[in-house]
Amino acid sequence: MDLTLLIENFSKASVPLNEEEIEALKDCVTVRHVKRRQFILHEGDICNHYTFVIEGCFKMYKVDLNGKEHNLHFTTEESWIADLGSFFTKKKSELYIEAIEKSTILQIERDDLLSLYDNYPKFDKYFRLFLEKAFAKEEQRSLHNISSTAEERYLHFLETYPNLFNRISNVQIASFLGVTPEFLSVLRKRLIKR
Repeated sequence: MDLTLLIENFSKASVPLNEEEIEALKDCVTVRHVKRRQFILHEGDICNHYTFVIEGCFKMYKVDLNGKEHNLHFTTEESWIADLGSFFTKKKSELYIEAIEKSTILQIERDDLLSLYDNYPKFDKYFRLFLEKAFAKEEQRSLHNISSTAEERYLHFLETYPNLFNRISNVQIASFLGVTPEFLSVLRKRLIKR
């Protein structure tokens, strides 16, 4: 199993792993190949994995009572995705995690991750850093949603996710921004004219 990207991700976070830690990680990681539109989490399931994307793109979303999709998060290569609330509380998820593209992922089960925390302090540090960044990102997104115009949110989206623009549909972008696809189309035309 090739964990090169994941091991490099630890190093990029200033938490380089030694050989013993790499071997422990190998024992806990499962490789999965996921088809486009395949789910790795359904509403009603308990999120039992942290998922690291080697190749591909995922969206995490909720479906409301009217069947409308509300995108909360997108993840691409060298990033993690999980329903953190469900993962830590062991409660049923209200979210879906779906592959937007054919993908290759690495997954770590909850119990294995907790064991890594207990036996190797670097894993605890690495995932604490991941959670801190994820929390700060969601805090920033909440702030933008309540204090920015739709145009400002769209421009911030382009700045924050430059590699997503050509990988996801306008409908998904609109859902993430909290606007209709029609409004997003008008907004984009207005920005192009400027």
